[in-house]
Amino acid sequence: MDIRELIGEATEYDKKVALETKKPKSWCKSVSAFANGIGGVLVFGISDDDEITGLESAEQDAETISDLIKTHLDPVPEFHLSFYKTEDGKKLILLNILPGDETPYYYSGNGILEAFVRMGNESVKAGAVELKRLVLRGKNSSYDSLSTTYNIEDFAFSKLRERYRSWTGESLDEKELVSFGLVDEKGMLTNAGALLADDSPIRWSRVFCTRWNGLDKAGGVMDALDDAEYSGSLISLLNDGTAFIKRNTKMMWKKTADSRIDMPEYCERSYFEALVNGLVHRDYLVNGSEVHIDIFDDRMVIYSPGGMPDGTLVQERIIDAIPSTRRNPVLADVFQRLGYMERKGSGLNKIIGAYQNTYNYSEDKKPQFLSSRVEFTVILKNLNYGSNQGEETKETTKETTKETTKETTKERILELIQENPAITTKEIAEKAGISISGVEYNIRKLKDQHRIERIGADFGGTWKVKDI
Repeated sequence: MDIRELIGEATEYDKKVALETKKPKSWCKSVSAFANGIGGVLVFGISDDDEITGLESAEQDAETISDLIKTHLDPVPEFHLSFYKTEDGKKLILLNILPGDETPYYYSGNGILEAFVRMGNESVKAGAVELKRLVLRGKNSSYDSLSTTYNIEDFAFSKLRERYRSWTGESLDEKELVSFGLVDEKGMLTNAGALLADDSPIRWSRVFCTRWNGLDKAGGVMDALDDAEYSGSLISLLNDGTAFIKRNTKMMWKKTADSRIDMPEYCERSYFEALVNGLVHRDYLVNGSEVHIDIFDDRMVIYSPGGMPDGTLVQERIIDAIPSTRRNPVLADVFQRLGYMERKGSGLNKIIGAYQNTYNYSEDKKPQFLSSRVEFTVILKNLNYGSNQGEETKETTKETTKETTKETTKERILELIQENPAITTKEIAEKAGISISGVEYNIRKLKDQHRIERIGADFGGTWKVKDI
């Protein structure tokens, strides 16, 4: 018998060969974890290698299980006990734990309270961030709905208003900021409002972008062809992140009898959806970590802090069966009103679906999703990497992505120097949207190519663009 046939539709389950009464924590921690998560089933009478051993005194064990849960769990979660008898007469106990509304559910033993969460097929002690999240859930609240100490009078929402007008054709007034959940009745920003303000005071809400030279990061920052760090409103982060991706990817196309077929490296709808998900659904309780966009020759990786909201591992789930879950419901609602996302449906399905509808898609290029307790990662494959089209194709920019990025950056630096021969390295970095080290690297290359020269001292001198 397959254990999954026994537990039915349950996503989470655990098993014990026998009931341990002297060490109730060994199984009560799973009760805590299931109640703190999406529920689950604990089966007594099955060994770790799925051998059905049965229980000698199933009815008595069931009473003991009920008593121990009421003794050691605080609050006591809702649970159901049932029996299962095999064809050869062996009895099992099925303990079904329902997801709780009064999280966190603690295990109490030896005077210590501990809350547990599921990670893969294990029940592990909840960390500080996970406890905060469980407390908020128990209060039917969320991080983005909490009020801050920031007064609305000190912040502007021009990016939000601009997008709202362009999408709806209407103006966004102060009352709607309150109804949207961005400002409380006392005029203080909620966390959602602080994240959407033009100059967001939540400093760990940033996006780090890098176009790496190769297939990994081994070469170090000097082998980065382009990099940028963005801060500000979530709307600015979305726009800036999307713009970075566009300038670091290329479009190929092939001729047809009366038209042409576009063959992008990456599906725009997919990476846009992945970035929206990363910004809206990330765990903002995890400070000191940011959303990252890393572009390599063969793939794009979009990382965001925080795992699946329900604590499961996305790589162990069936994507089609994952319901739409909103860790930050206020932000999700605002992004829906702005036309960036939908109320229903999983964004992961949209990422896959858009890729599959691209002309140059193949099954080996299917998007991948990975998660852990603290992170969620989307991996998008370069649709043109390693392919031999065997047909006449033409790039809309240069011969390769590397050369495209290098030349675009160099041309931008030359333009800035021509506009202001006295411009500093720092000013070039700010205007071109790249790091100072990136500017220095490209200036050295331009000098080597005899395209620019320095007139006068390093400090106080000017640049001259040479005619080639």
